[in-house]
Amino acid sequence: MMWPSIALLAFVTLQRLAELVLARRNTAALLARGAREVAPEHYPTMVALHAGWIIGLWLLAPGRPVALLWFLVFMGLQALRLWVLAKLKGRWTTRIIVLPGAPLVRSGPYRFLRHPNYAIVVGEIAALPLAFGLPLYAIVFSLLNALILHVRVKAENAALKSAMILK
Repeated sequence: MMWPSIALLAFVTLQRLAELVLARRNTAALLARGAREVAPEHYPTMVALHAGWIIGLWLLAPGRPVALLWFLVFMGLQALRLWVLAKLKGRWTTRIIVLPGAPLVRSGPYRFLRHPNYAIVVGEIAALPLAFGLPLYAIVFSLLNALILHVRVKAENAALKSAMILK
């Protein structure tokens, strides 16, 4: 049966596209309020990585069975993603945007982790390919994601520290 894998891929693709629309809207609003973008040079690489991940799944996963356990892990991560979005509201974006004077969000998932959204993405990049029985794909993209996250988290922490938000 092809439809479960295609439905899951369509869900993820539409979700990511909707997030890009939300991120663009939030970024514009934050910049209009005096925020500034930090370390934009790695952003195209990050977008290319995520686009490549989805495109590759569209090439490899249609028609493959969906493993229930990994599907449930992936859907659990989606619930956590919604929690992050709900806590950050208009401050959620795919770029590193610092709004001077805005306090650091410390409620919701931010009580437990400094960067919960990145932890969720780490899980998603592994869990979705595993749901399709593609462990090598999960490993390769997890390693590539780790490289980009190393750069991104370092840049984000430096930006927050320079804005005196992170001590």
